[in-house]
Amino acid sequence: MKNWAENVEWNPSEIAYPTSEKEIQQLVLKAINSNKKIRVIGSGHSFTSLCSTNHILINLDNYQGTIVINKEKNQATVKAGTKLSLLGELLFKEGLAMENMGDINVQSLAGAISTGTHGTGVDLKSISNQVIALKFINGKGEVIECSTTKNIELFKAAQVSLGCLGIITEITLQCVPAYKLKLQNKKEKLSDVLATLDQRNNENRNFEYYWIPYTNTAWTKTSNIVEDSEPDKVNFFNYWTEYVLENYVFKLFCEYARMFPSQNKTVANITAASISNVKKVYHSHKVYATQRLVKFHEMEYNVPAETYQDVFKDIKKIVNSKKFNIHFPIENRWVKGDDVYMSPAYNRDSAYIACHVYNKKESKAYFAALEEIFKAYDGRPHWGKMNTFTTQDVINSYPKFQDFMTFRKEHDPQNIFVNPYIQNLFGI
Repeated sequence: MKNWAENVEWNPSEIAYPTSEKEIQQLVLKAINSNKKIRVIGSGHSFTSLCSTNHILINLDNYQGTIVINKEKNQATVKAGTKLSLLGELLFKEGLAMENMGDINVQSLAGAISTGTHGTGVDLKSISNQVIALKFINGKGEVIECSTTKNIELFKAAQVSLGCLGIITEITLQCVPAYKLKLQNKKEKLSDVLATLDQRNNENRNFEYYWIPYTNTAWTKTSNIVEDSEPDKVNFFNYWTEYVLENYVFKLFCEYARMFPSQNKTVANITAASISNVKKVYHSHKVYATQRLVKFHEMEYNVPAETYQDVFKDIKKIVNSKKFNIHFPIENRWVKGDDVYMSPAYNRDSAYIACHVYNKKESKAYFAALEEIFKAYDGRPHWGKMNTFTTQDVINSYPKFQDFMTFRKEHDPQNIFVNPYIQNLFGI
């Protein structure tokens, strides 16, 4: 088995594709009785060894779809393996939508919430905060329910759990009525973006930008809800820009920069020059996500929002030193703080900075240099992205870690959901 980025490889003794909660429960009981470990994989979009196991691997691809829709309350209960792309379509048919999404929609819903996946918007929290109830099979084979009104403390631990409390089977989302977004992608000067960041974040529902290394070029993405506009038809220009240029042409650039490392700056300049402005109005679930066909390794850290400008200044210095063989744009997003125990945005409004390296290139030294900066500003990693966080780092960064671990021990006394990565990260 390999993850999507092809940087983690493992060999499970068994891969199971359950189709019901009962089957999932039986697999957990089997693991308990045979003293085996068990991990779940969504779409393999974690860049860490979160899903790897040499024992039983559960894939929830055959466990997707809606269970109950409550239109009166704008709520939807869905199977945990449901991919975000399918979920968007299923909700839309019912006149509903997720309040916010990330920029990739191939993950399973359970995988996205369990790793703290997020979108962007200073008034919007990460995806796990759209969850109002969860059902999971714990390490004793019990079906456990928790929500905003039932087993509340356990719920706070389960909203971002890294798969440590059990296997999530059902997720109830607080949705909103379906809405359209007007998206504007623009090529702008980085210096202008940095000078007006607060204004852009406060005046727009969703704002993010990518910085093209070695240049003063930023690619901004702004979206706001529009009421009366008709959805645009996908025109050739938008298709060419968002699909062909960002994937096939960019992949050629990546290969060229890999073969000729001295050309990274040239490739970055060509990338900056080829950015086009794009405008479109479309249904929200079709606007957030971007197709990513070029494989990469990624490190993403959450830093306190008020430290963002200083952190970015230090990152810019590291990148512009040209010590590292990189050219990938750096993504910058914002998220409202929350009260979820293991959420990187716990108790603080946050900025997320995501750095990528083409997956056929070496990324270790670059990521080590970045991580030093992130940690100096009390950074917390996105749980699905590459990092070298230690147990002590986790203890220092997460005030509710011990409470989380108490619930973990209670619900998985035999450590059947613990693989070597989790064992090392949490000091089990």
